[in-house]
Amino acid sequence: MASMCAFASPVFVSNSSLVRRNIFLNLNAKKNVACEKRVYSSPHSVLTDVATESPIIRRSASYPPSLWPYERIQSINSNYTGEKYEARLETLKDRVRNMIYKENEKAENPLSTLNLVDDLQRLGIWYHFVDDISNVLDNVYNKYYKSPEKWNTLDLNLKALGFRLLRHNGYHITQDIFEDIKDQTGNFKGHLNEDTLGMLNLYEASFHSFEDENILDEARDFTTKYLQGSIWKISDQYLSLLTSRALDMPLHWRLPRVESKWFIEAYEKRSGMNTTVLDLAKLDFNMVQAVHQEDLKHASRWWTKTTKWDDKLSFTRDRLVENYMWALGNSYRPQFTLLRRMLTKELALVTSVDDIYDVHGTFDELEKFTDVISRWNIYAIEELPDYMKICFLGLYNSVNDMAYTTLTDTGLFILPYLQKAWEDLCKAYLVEARWYYTKYMPTLKEYLDISEVSVSVPLMLTHVCFLMNVCSTEEVIQSMDKIKNLIHYSSLLLRLPDDLGTSSDEMARGDVPKSIQCYMHETGATEEEARAHVRSLIIKVWQKLNKERAGLTTTYLKEFGECAANFGRMAQFMYHVADGHGHNIDLTEAYVLSLVLNPIEGV
Repeated sequence: MASMCAFASPVFVSNSSLVRRNIFLNLNAKKNVACEKRVYSSPHSVLTDVATESPIIRRSASYPPSLWPYERIQSINSNYTGEKYEARLETLKDRVRNMIYKENEKAENPLSTLNLVDDLQRLGIWYHFVDDISNVLDNVYNKYYKSPEKWNTLDLNLKALGFRLLRHNGYHITQDIFEDIKDQTGNFKGHLNEDTLGMLNLYEASFHSFEDENILDEARDFTTKYLQGSIWKISDQYLSLLTSRALDMPLHWRLPRVESKWFIEAYEKRSGMNTTVLDLAKLDFNMVQAVHQEDLKHASRWWTKTTKWDDKLSFTRDRLVENYMWALGNSYRPQFTLLRRMLTKELALVTSVDDIYDVHGTFDELEKFTDVISRWNIYAIEELPDYMKICFLGLYNSVNDMAYTTLTDTGLFILPYLQKAWEDLCKAYLVEARWYYTKYMPTLKEYLDISEVSVSVPLMLTHVCFLMNVCSTEEVIQSMDKIKNLIHYSSLLLRLPDDLGTSSDEMARGDVPKSIQCYMHETGATEEEARAHVRSLIIKVWQKLNKERAGLTTTYLKEFGECAANFGRMAQFMYHVADGHGHNIDLTEAYVLSLVLNPIEGV
């Protein structure tokens, strides 16, 4: 994790045209700077250093161009804004709040109550009813789940559904609630096979496990085999949809906003679905989507009109929209507009700088660039090649500008933390570059120690921890030990799925070994065995993160813990099928259309 220590405050360079003009004039006046004449080929590029006439061999990742030109993004528009829709939203919220109140009043059937809470959370509208849901879950927990004496009144489905929802919402509930699902020989009882919904909820509950919770580990294996073998026999369309989706990826690992869009469509097919709840979910989705569209347009103007990196650093990935999807996946709620906008910018910067270290820069250039990043001084860039001057100055101005915006919007001065996080990131990139140029094969531990920084999660979560608008700087500092653990697990949950999805492409172009190759070299395992090991590590890290989040008590830490988990979920989303960030961007395009561009019809 990036160390949160104090720094001397650097001079802030504004984005005003006058300051930019003076800086660029100063740089252009240096006549002794060697120019580069680019002659591109694939998979490598040959550049000639005009001063020495010696060839510079550069790699190329052959990334496809962006699917999202500036005009396409700026043309996005939504009709779901204004007082008419606000008034209708409030009316629907009042009706749903009344439903929750009635459930809390009767509390005779916990299944009805828990199903309503589950629906609101899956539909993505739970954030309108935080206190109401908390009250109803308190009631259900105290009456049915707090005391072991009450457990024998609950069937498998109620135990599993209640366990999942209560753990997800921060309640202390032990795996011992499932002790009676096994017989004296240690086998799962045969009658469980008659309850498909209960088995599905037990499967989903098992992914909320902590380390060494053997009952849940065994339940995960048992229910997986059962559901795989019985899915073809499920006659109920809705239950069949839920089961197929769960086997593809458990709910706990799924991205909330993607899941909400899918669940709205599935919920509509459910027998006995509540039309008021569905109407609220659809309207809220479209209204929040309008907020997301403005976020993306704002980021696009910055990317194309301010940094101009899509043109000036054309050898890097132009992935502004895909980067926005990462920010949206991290925090979709409308109140986190500033956080999404800042994360999108940071992610776009990281993507380009990553390509400089991974693909384009020579090792000598990368050493110099890392030194300049560490010094954070624009007057130290004269010895860099032109493309690195553009990169550093754009980075310098963008980060300082984000720090200024954060200061004026929240009162928090985060520039020293961002500087240190960028320094740590680039130093990690440099280590990986050294491995590549020296052909060094790291151990799996060495690789993970460096890559949990180079995956950039510490930098992203440094931003997150100051931009949730629910804390002060003092609370962030006081929470640092908890934050460090959350960042550590979040980084691994992004790194490991990333390796599963991208290592084949990256090794084909001659990149530094990934976790799969490190494990193969260290143990003699086959690639299939190494991939299975990485998948087992993902489960173990999720268990560690689950346990860490269970101990969080403040609103700030709970929000931060959810953001940390969402980076892991976003990695599963982006790399589950293929590399949706680099080469297979057509896969991501479908989700951009679904989540950001196209509203739900008939609202």
